[in-house]
Amino acid sequence: MTNTASHQQLFLVTGGTGKTGSRVAALLEAAGHPVRLGSRSADIPFDWTDRATWAPALAGVDSVYLSYQPDLAVPGAPDVIRAFTAAATAAGVKTVVLLSGRGEPEARECEEIVENSGLAWTVVRCAFFAENFSEGAFLPDVLAGAVALPNGDVPEPFAHADDIAEVAVAALTDPRHAGEIYEITGARALTFAEAVGEIAAASGREIAFIPATRAEFVAALSEYQVPDDVISLLDYLFGTILDGRNTPTADGVQRALGRAPRDFSEYAKETAATGIWTPQE
Repeated sequence: MTNTASHQQLFLVTGGTGKTGSRVAALLEAAGHPVRLGSRSADIPFDWTDRATWAPALAGVDSVYLSYQPDLAVPGAPDVIRAFTAAATAAGVKTVVLLSGRGEPEARECEEIVENSGLAWTVVRCAFFAENFSEGAFLPDVLAGAVALPNGDVPEPFAHADDIAEVAVAALTDPRHAGEIYEITGARALTFAEAVGEIAAASGREIAFIPATRAEFVAALSEYQVPDDVISLLDYLFGTILDGRNTPTADGVQRALGRAPRDFSEYAKETAATGIWTPQE
């Protein structure tokens, strides 16, 4: 990087290899911004469970995309967020954009910690990710041709990770978004059963939706060797949050970007075209 008269902002993207973090980093880099990936495998390693890694990763950073793994709803998350925002402030960070979840009391507690941190902040509060069907725990079920989930009849306005990333990057790079809480949803709510139907139609495959109990759901995730912390989180979400409280759509994408959010059918068609849902013989 050549020296310029003006300081170039350095962005730390935590969860830099995850569903939203990887997209945030790619968008920032495409716009010419220097990015430091916050991941265990990065040149300067960052690990949520090893606080000794935080200060080196935060050194010289102006803005942080804060995507806490596995989720703000897990026990102990507020303590981690409190310690991290203090470390960010001590390191001279100016701006933080927090990835949060809709309808989660624990996530709201973490939002308040960020809002009271003294940093310029934006909250990106998201519906259930559509990408859980293609980049997450449900992919093996989709490939197997049968998706077994609890609460299959509860409508959810699935959020598109590309929308989440675009809103986050807008907030990271434009101070006009400071102090905003953007609720990110898709264009409409559909049930998990309907979502599976759209994936089947887009991929040209027979994919059944099977109503499952929470116990059956957890057992299936274990069989697919999904990490324990992810299983615990998904069990919590299906048992508590996915009860209809998050069914209404929200205007976060429209307010932040001036356009409508992507629809689930758009996600299904784009993703099917990549071949990720086509079983390999």
